Amino acid sequence: MKKTHLLHYSSQALLCLITFFVLACGKDPEPNPAEVADKYLVKVETIDSLSVDKVKSLVATSNPLYGTLVSYGVKAYRITYKTKNTDNQEIEASGAIVIPALSANASAVPMVSYQHGTISTEAQAPSNLNPSAGNDAQLVILLAAQGYVAVAPDYIGYGASKNLAHTYEHRQGLSQASLDLLRAAKEYFAKKDTRYWDKRLYLTGYSEGGYATMSLLKKIEEEAASEFNLRAVSVGSGAYNKTEFMKYIVNNQATTTESYNRLYAWVLLTYNRIYGLNRPASYYFKEPYASQIPPEVKHQSDLSSLVINTSISNTFTDSFKKGLNDGTDTGFLNAVKDNDVYDWKPNTTLWMYHGTADDLVPVLNSQTAFAAMKAKGAAKVQYFPVSGANHTSAVLQYALGTLTMIGSNP
Repeated sequence: MKKTHLLHYSSQALLCLITFFVLACGKDPEPNPAEVADKYLVKVETIDSLSVDKVKSLVATSNPLYGTLVSYGVKAYRITYKTKNTDNQEIEASGAIVIPALSANASAVPMVSYQHGTISTEAQAPSNLNPSAGNDAQLVILLAAQGYVAVAPDYIGYGASKNLAHTYEHRQGLSQASLDLLRAAKEYFAKKDTRYWDKRLYLTGYSEGGYATMSLLKKIEEEAASEFNLRAVSVGSGAYNKTEFMKYIVNNQATTTESYNRLYAWVLLTYNRIYGLNRPASYYFKEPYASQIPPEVKHQSDLSSLVINTSISNTFTDSFKKGLNDGTDTGFLNAVKDNDVYDWKPNTTLWMYHGTADDLVPVLNSQTAFAAMKAKGAAKVQYFPVSGANHTSAVLQYALGTLTMIGSNP
């Protein structure tokens, strides 16, 4: 009897083991979306809810016309997600998601990713949603109030990553942070608020945001085309041709605006850091300017003591100018060239705006980008020069043109 019981139990065990392997080797059941671990999304926090009237009053502070474009109240969230810094180390970054207050039976709507322009304080980061701190938060809110899901990366150096150096005008840093926010937003909408986003995606940005958007478009087309239903892109007044732009400011008597000159210096110092050149400021700048630059420059505010009330070309050392112009400074020239995003063939519909009298980012950037793209056979690129407009006054034409672009490319 004892032997029979042992045989019986052994047979049961064998049957269970066989059953286990059959199930394990068979087709896995479809996972529940709520149980799938997120690769990028860390958390989403509510920032604020704004009524239609509140949104109208906020966006009208930039331009009264914006208030007439408001159709919805909005709900805003701060999203924290995983991305990689320029040293390829994983970090946490953040951005904003702003959703229109749609009716319960409304259809899902497209998403617009807005890459912000240069900001000078942490308060201006999109995830802080501080409309009084600058135009960028207002434009993000306006997009949602028009009936789109709006997302906006803070970029590395602001929001959740504010203790890190900002990747100012750096192609890889800006595009990676922007792309990974889209991936995190995709994970969020797969589990929460699933009725809002219809999977269509548009990209847009102005100034640094224009450059970031162009970089993001290039990155999506080359690395993530299958991940998104990208419909169209608009960019305004970005520095796409870094090589030509750098030679321009080094050799020409350009603007004498103190704040603009700090931005030019910031780009140079950012590349010096990210590409491991690690040269002292005195390599690039004459005195008294070199000694006004701190050893570490993470944000625009770190250059608050830099006073350049002449053309920035007058501040550079002769040896730096020589190395740039005769091609012998290969380290710096290669760093600059690595950030060019003008000479390639985009397949997506792309509208470019630029003021013909832009006093910060010369119009040559859009002119050369348009010419290079058309020469490579890009059939969906259009260029809209804003006659007589400078860097500030061209914003309105860009903003209205972007809404037209979205509506005409469903």
